[in-house]
Amino acid sequence: MLTFSIALVALLLGYLLYGAFVEKVFGAEPERETPSYRLKDGVDYIPMPTWRVYLIQFLNIAGTGPIFGAIMGILFGPAAYLWIVFGCIFMGAVHDYLCGMISLRQDGASLPEMVGNELGVVARQAMRVLSIILLVLVGTVFVTTAAGLLATMTDGTWGLDLASWRWLWIGLVFLYCVLATLLPIDTLIGRLYPLFGAALLIMAIGVGYGIFTQAGSIPELTDAPFMSHHPKGLPIFPFLCITIACGAISGFHATQSPLMSRCLENERRGRLVFYGAMITEGIVALIWAAAAIKFADSVRLAEGNPANSGTAYESLSALMTSGGKTNPSLIVNMICTTWMGRIGALLAVLGVVAAPITSGDTAYRSARLIVADFLHLGQHKMGNRLLLALPLFAISAALVFVDFDILWRYFAWFNQTLATCFLWTAAVWLLRKGKCYWIAFLPAVFMTVVCTSYIMAAPEGFRQPLELSLGVGFGLAVALAFVFLKRRERLRAKA
Repeated sequence: MLTFSIALVALLLGYLLYGAFVEKVFGAEPERETPSYRLKDGVDYIPMPTWRVYLIQFLNIAGTGPIFGAIMGILFGPAAYLWIVFGCIFMGAVHDYLCGMISLRQDGASLPEMVGNELGVVARQAMRVLSIILLVLVGTVFVTTAAGLLATMTDGTWGLDLASWRWLWIGLVFLYCVLATLLPIDTLIGRLYPLFGAALLIMAIGVGYGIFTQAGSIPELTDAPFMSHHPKGLPIFPFLCITIACGAISGFHATQSPLMSRCLENERRGRLVFYGAMITEGIVALIWAAAAIKFADSVRLAEGNPANSGTAYESLSALMTSGGKTNPSLIVNMICTTWMGRIGALLAVLGVVAAPITSGDTAYRSARLIVADFLHLGQHKMGNRLLLALPLFAISAALVFVDFDILWRYFAWFNQTLATCFLWTAAVWLLRKGKCYWIAFLPAVFMTVVCTSYIMAAPEGFRQPLELSLGVGFGLAVALAFVFLKRRERLRAKA
């Protein structure tokens, strides 16, 4: 419990101290007119109150990531606490803040345009492809996640079986996503998201209270933090850094922050909206990681003699396994209904079902805007929006037939790779502006090692030995760092 409490305080101090430092490095100018006013179009560029923008940003980036990822991440042991805290403060929140604010300074530019502006035409084209792939994967993953959860809840109703309900819910969720993608941002997203975001926060607070009042124990940092406790024997590095993305650092956020940069009323609010929303997500991830292992430990103790019932990690793995597949929503439902009763069950529905839907619809919206930037096609006309959105939904509909586990694994790697690409972009932008580029450069180097070594070693990658994979990852990171540092003077001269 001490480790959890210290980690929680550390995240709050991270926002107050390091967040203020990052804001100072960037140089927010409260008197500068924002794109929400200068380019107001009534569709994507709309000034909105800061509290509303913050809640929309939080729900956009959250989804089920800080819940499901944290639950699966705590299987590695207390190292999950360290990754959430340090990853969120020094990497994820910096990534989100710089992305949102650089986009704001470039008139709400989408991720590929920002990357192209700093790294060149080839990088711009590559990022357009990577971004659209990631966003379509995100939309598909979250649509199928939400539909699966709803189908489980309605199985047998009106004489329909689980499979029938699943396809029905997929159709209804897709219909909602189409509307949210095409309509002005304040029509559905601006009205519903604050409510769903508040429900997700309330659920996290209720679960956080249960951490201090319910039975069971939580592992401390003294419990071999750098040794993997995963029941399947997976190594901590780099697998933990990919498993817990939302809550530490996530490239998906780089596709969402430009949406809110087009709605921000004042640059000084960027720290709360971008850095603050990421810290909030880190707190949610921390709560769910601790709650999951504590609940699993309480179940383990209740089943009989603790000495003969395995570890809490094995108990957690068993609780969220159904039909031979991992399903974290099972443990979420158990915790909410056991610790919070009927209210918990209602919040579980709102949080675990609404969160993936709301991340899915903004993924499609971001994809539409990225294609629009590429084609230089204005989005004030409904016909133009339909022209870009419908092909994206058609591709996503085809991906629904692909196995979910395969979709999720590739989504995870694409997600962190995008984060790495933007961190290098932010480092170049800061260098050209004569600012402290180290706040983005060091995380970029670290994440290069993570993404490269993971794809080299992972089952969905090249399946190479871990030692070789880490060597390749470190080698590429050192090479990119050398090129960056060697070209510092040239980049400054161009500025």
